[in-house]
Amino acid sequence: MSVKAHRSAHLGLIFLLGAALAGCSSLDGASQRLVRVVTPYKAVVVQGNFISREQVEVLQPGMSRQQVRDILGTPLVTSLFHADRWEYVFTLQRPGVDLEARKLSVFFQGDVLERFEGDTMPSESEFVATLGSPRPAQAKVPVLEATPEQLARFPAPQRATNPVLAPAPALPASYPPLEAPAR
Repeated sequence: MSVKAHRSAHLGLIFLLGAALAGCSSLDGASQRLVRVVTPYKAVVVQGNFISREQVEVLQPGMSRQQVRDILGTPLVTSLFHADRWEYVFTLQRPGVDLEARKLSVFFQGDVLERFEGDTMPSESEFVATLGSPRPAQAKVPVLEATPEQLARFPAPQRATNPVLAPAPALPASYPPLEAPAR
């Protein structure tokens, strides 16, 4: 191979490398534009116990632990060192919004609710509204209407005035013991 052919091969290789690098930079720009347009789905993440304003309003000093558990559910945090305090914590992470955290502490004196304190809780309807995905502005919700003629095609179901109930089976006079007798 002559020096001229060798030099031409080198120049061709350099030109090819330059073209490849130029292509990569334009490909990088296209991929960046694609990434900006196509975004992955990000779910709303709710963790912990959601406590509504309505639940907190029902709490009253003097209630038993079981009554509080029936209203608020099982506490997220109980401590061996603070047996008279229950912690209810929940967090809400939505795409594009700062993490929202709420906490309610419930204090007992023995088995009786003494007091409770914590953040202002949202109502159930406020909380549900934060979970829904926003509808596009151009999407219209259709009006649901039916004319009397359309409704006449679907007659109302007939209800029995005096339903006949089967007689209840007789209950046994006694039940077997749940545990074997102690010896």
